[in-house]
Amino acid sequence: LYENLSKSIVGNEEIIKVISDSVIKLTSGMKDPERPIGAFLFLGPTGVGKTELAKALAVELFGSTENLIRINMSEYTEAH
Repeated sequence: LYENLSKSIVGNEEIIKVISDSVIKLTSGMKDPERPIGAFLFLGPTGVGKTELAKALAVELFGSTENLIRINMSEYTEAH
């Protein structure tokens, strides 16, 4: 998983390693099959690869981005 994600996402090796290790642990058969593999919250400024990493992870795990749920939190801001 790490190698495949690293081909798609450049410059974020540390987070790719953390996510890869987490997914491997979560998919090792030790979880409830009725529950999601996991939930990841990617935070950071625009342009750092959050969405691309989520898409690449969805493709690796499910073969497409169809199972990806993306919530754009900038739509939930409130002027002060």
